[in-house]
Amino acid sequence: MPAKAIAIAALLVGYLGVAIADGDERRIFGWVEMVRIESWDAEMKAKLDTGALTSSMQAEDIEEFEKDGKDWVRFTVEIKDEAADETVSKTFERPLYRDLEVHGAGGEDHRPVVLMNLCIGNAIYEEQFSLEDRDDMNYPILLGRRTIQSLGLVDVAKNFLHELRCTDNSPVHEYQDKEVDEDIGI
Repeated sequence: MPAKAIAIAALLVGYLGVAIADGDERRIFGWVEMVRIESWDAEMKAKLDTGALTSSMQAEDIEEFEKDGKDWVRFTVEIKDEAADETVSKTFERPLYRDLEVHGAGGEDHRPVVLMNLCIGNAIYEEQFSLEDRDDMNYPILLGRRTIQSLGLVDVAKNFLHELRCTDNSPVHEYQDKEVDEDIGI
């Protein structure tokens, strides 16, 4: 085994040993995982994107409206259901959580943000998702640092480390109970 590979392996074992010794029981996720939006059986690929702060979701026909005196958003998610190997769509209505202003190479963009429940592995996470048409992207869902901090660590050399096993008894991690680490760039 080359010396470089031995050194990397020793560092990894040392890191894992420190994490275990400190009682750190965070799980490891691949840079791409299968996910499911709760209340919908469609399975889709999600990219864990450490470069993004806020998660984003494929959405079309985005329409903001008022319901019971509050701002809401209606949108359609059209994705490839990886389990059924077919394109499926579903329309959702959610309260508007906040408006997001995105600054990038293409200029400035305003996107609505909603809270959605997502099954990842054997747990359900309520997380913020900005809505945008991602039809031309490889992954219908990007999980940003706000979400990743709740999941665990990302192994950029692996993918699909967790099978979808959410049930009615799965733990639900509600956004309001989340401890936000200010070091993630909020």
